Parts: sequence; structure tokens; C-alpha cells
Amino acid sequence: MKSLSETWFAEGFIDFELKKYTLLAYLQEVSKCFNENKLYPQLADVVFHYNNIVAFRENKKYLQEHFPKQLTALNMQKLQLVYERMIEDDELMKELEEIIHYSAEKIKRTIETGAGIYEFVESNLSIEPVGLIPLDLNEGYLLLNDGRFSTTVVYQYRLTIYEKHDEKYRGIRTDFVNEWQRSVSNSPENIKSELIRGRRELPNPAVYNIETELAYPIIETLLPIAKRTFVKYLSQ
Repeated sequence: MKSLSETWFAEGFIDFELKKYTLLAYLQEVSKCFNENKLYPQLADVVFHYNNIVAFRENKKYLQEHFPKQLTALNMQKLQLVYERMIEDDELMKELEEIIHYSAEKIKRTIETGAGIYEFVESNLSIEPVGLIPLDLNEGYLLLNDGRFSTTVVYQYRLTIYEKHDEKYRGIRTDFVNEWQRSVSNSPENIKSELIRGRRELPNPAVYNIETELAYPIIETLLPIAKRTFVKYLSQ
């Protein structure tokens, strides 16, 4: 799916109808993914664009502080030029503000749709430890089981701590390990035993079983939400 540039609303010819159809074409592609229950990376992308729009609207004099750091110096220069033109051209200012107001409302509605899917999936996830849990929970395995009831997908996870605006946050990285056919002999406990025997780098890992009856896409939806829900689970 083709995304919008970070400064799409302020680039090129600033015309409400042109920008409107550019945005609607993008949101149509996002909605198509949401209709297929595919949330990522689309949900993160629309949130990013919404934050850009809001930052532009509310903090015109402080772009460098309020815009996401992903913006390049070239894009910042483009926006500064737009501001200079806005000061000199009342019609241009009116057109751009109309674009921003319309876009913020449309993007917000799309985010609400994606957030509804996210909350539904999250409410249908269960997380349980497998066996005894060690003191160190920063590294281990996640066993993911979905509503197809065919396989257990195993990921090795690592928790990280990062700082943002003087606050500390927990992040998580996962790496695919293997898949086990679901059966009585491949219970979570037996899979844990096999992991310990076959992967000596983690002799006493934390292992968690994550289950859902939903048959949603794993990579685009279940895994990203499971990771975020798991971090929240550990924090509680």
C-alpha cells in the first residue's frame, strides 16, 4: 500500500479538492486492509499522519519541537516556506486550514475504526504462563495460538527499556522460532521442554501461552496486538 508523505498536505499545489482526493484514496486503501482485519502497519501509519496534522494546526510557531523527529530537514524547509507563503497570502492560509480541518476529521474516523478492531482482538486474547516463571522476565518465548487451531507459532521475545520525554517505556522485540502442529503431544508444556532442550542459550526461559479463538492474520494483527498486550500484562 502506498503511503502519504509526512508533509503531503503542504506539498505541491495547495488545493482543497486535490488534497481531499489524495487523502480519500489513501484512506480507502487503509479501510480495505481494516475490512480484512489487517491492522499493521496501517494503523500506526494513520496515527502518524493524524499527529502530524494536529501538530501543524496547533503549533504553527514551533514546528521543530512538535513535529515527529522522522521529518527530514528538507521537509521542515518545505513547511517553513508554506508558513511564509501563508503569512503573505490569506487565500492560501484559508485553503490550507480547510485541508487540515477536513483531513483531521477523516483520519480520526479511520483511526477509530482501527482502534475498534484492536480493542476487540485484545479483549479476545488470553495470556497464561507455562510452568514455573523465572525471576528474569526480560527474555523468553511466546506461544501464539489462533482460531484456526492448526499450529502453535513460537517467538523468542526480548524486552527493552527506552526513554521518551524523560519517561521510561518498555518495548518488545520478537523473532520467529518455529511452528508446532497442535496436538495432545504438542501441549504448551511439551513445547517448552523441547525449546529448553534444543535452544541452550535460554536454559530457564519465561514462557507464555497466548490464545485466541479469532482467525485473524497473524503478522498484520494478532502478533502486533499480542506483543503490546503482553507488555501490558507484565506491567500489571
